[in-house]
Amino acid sequence: MSDLILKHIEGGVLTLTFNRPDKKNALTRDMYTALSDALEQGASDEAVRVAVFQGAVDVFTAGNDLIDFLSSPPDASKGDDEPVFRFLHALQSFPKPVVAAVCGPAVGVGTTMLLHCDLVYAGDNAAFSMPFVNLGACPEAGSSLLLQNLIGYHRAAEKLMLGEAFYAEEALEMGLANRVLPPHEVNGYAQAQAAKLAAKPATSLRITKALMKQHHPTLPAVMMEEGKHFSDLIRGPAAKEAMSAIMEKRRPDFSKC
Repeated sequence: MSDLILKHIEGGVLTLTFNRPDKKNALTRDMYTALSDALEQGASDEAVRVAVFQGAVDVFTAGNDLIDFLSSPPDASKGDDEPVFRFLHALQSFPKPVVAAVCGPAVGVGTTMLLHCDLVYAGDNAAFSMPFVNLGACPEAGSSLLLQNLIGYHRAAEKLMLGEAFYAEEALEMGLANRVLPPHEVNGYAQAQAAKLAAKPATSLRITKALMKQHHPTLPAVMMEEGKHFSDLIRGPAAKEAMSAIMEKRRPDFSKC
């Protein structure tokens, strides 16, 4: 387990903490591998009854590490041999309840992964965004399907096409978050809710989750299609211009993309 992902199991609760504060918890290939390992092990470990994702009080995750992405763009043709797609599959198929505690920025996959969580608790400082188009990419993690099912087509189009940030109260109102709390209370509250779940009949919880998820039978196919487009686009001129502009602290120029 990477020291950039902290893993802790106690009382039936598997807690996975993003621990790269100097980079705003931006996710690398190694971090995705560590998360995947933990989820896959937790799925078959009877001692694990619930999983929790958390960051710090001031940041959940800045999303994908751009330097890591530029140096080794994800390749959807590799399937689960590609760390980011392996993580998304492990999360989407995780059979037990998943809780997320989100404070501060939750960028890109930091927001789309929440669509696969069962309970989401947000700090009042949480800022969600899915700037895939702005990076010359496209939605991932099944968000092109799950988000419009959650909030409707037009509202989802606004979030995915403009890629602008939205905040905790709107996330609560749209159904992406269950509750908004002061940032210093979020992780503790999420742990308390996870403990409640861990005390319930494990088989009943798994069956309940499976029954609720059967309403999305096309989700794996959508995720695969997104992944193919994502891996192509991330190698294209628009993505290179977007990421170079971010690192050079300038406005991107997509006039030729």
